[in-house]
Amino acid sequence: MADPHGIHRREFLKRIGIAAGTSALAGGRLFPRSASAASRPDNPYGQIHFPLAKLGQAAPPARVALVKGPDRYDIVFRSLKLIEDEILGSIGDKRILIKPNIVLADCAACVTHVDAMRAVLDFLSPHVKSQILIGESSVHNTTEGFKYNGYLRLEKEYNAKLMDLNLDKFQYRYVLGLDNKPSRIRIINTFLDPDFYVVSVARMKTHNYVFVTLSIKNVIMASPLNDYKKSDKGLMHQAGPARHDLLHYNMFHIGQEVFPDLAVIDGFIGIEGNGPAWGAPIASHVALASRDAVAADITATRVMGFDPRIVNYLNAMAEAGMGQGDTDKIQLLGTPLEQCITKYKPNARMAELYKL
Repeated sequence: MADPHGIHRREFLKRIGIAAGTSALAGGRLFPRSASAASRPDNPYGQIHFPLAKLGQAAPPARVALVKGPDRYDIVFRSLKLIEDEILGSIGDKRILIKPNIVLADCAACVTHVDAMRAVLDFLSPHVKSQILIGESSVHNTTEGFKYNGYLRLEKEYNAKLMDLNLDKFQYRYVLGLDNKPSRIRIINTFLDPDFYVVSVARMKTHNYVFVTLSIKNVIMASPLNDYKKSDKGLMHQAGPARHDLLHYNMFHIGQEVFPDLAVIDGFIGIEGNGPAWGAPIASHVALASRDAVAADITATRVMGFDPRIVNYLNAMAEAGMGQGDTDKIQLLGTPLEQCITKYKPNARMAELYKL
């Protein structure tokens, strides 16, 4: 089938091929996530993806749970139950870190709903002995975000601890900035720690630079430090709207170290139009879960009524073997896809760029 957006995708993948050699700018090499956390060998769908270690290799087939229904908590919980064997077989002795999306502390419509968090905690808690961490590194004040959105109750209801990851230590990495010059960026230690099992609980939203923001972006864009004196998150975006593709590349680059182990996407009420924080709520009443975050985000993009080939960072990650991008190799469980599609309005900037 002809790709109406192929020029964008081909040019971006070409740039990645040229720029991949810059991965060692951090003063040596990027360190792959520890292979010691591999799941049961008899479970072909439960293999953890180690993006750098597998870079360039074909990703295995993926399963994505997709559930539609009238209750947010219920559909998130049921999506996890559909792939329970994969999840429980992959955690091993890692400590659980749940990463919600609290992009702005006082924007309830664009934040991961507390009931979606409860569904994830109720699913995981019976199987996890150690305290579960709920960590965020918001653009604004993370603690205020926890308070405003009802997260403080989670510490009382579960064996869970809320963490402001902006108070964590960091390591330096490099991303591309203006004129393709390398910029040093502080990446939060917790996201680089191979002993954490990272669960991304994202809200389904449009975006003004990379079209959609789902499970992968929720984790990668949280990893730059904001110490409340200076935020490094803008370094991922600094090339500006005329050079929007650099954010795609920087996410692809940092994603070789910072990546979800489990993707959970709450699309019960999403954000369309001028997302991620200034768009309009839209009821799509779906939830997705997958051990393959690329497959989950590609499926969610389809649920939103968009062609995944538009989203360059997802195409690049699939091309590099960081996850499954071939829809013929993504097995959907639960509600049929055609019953779940809700056409989202794209961000106005993306609509203009892609002539939508």
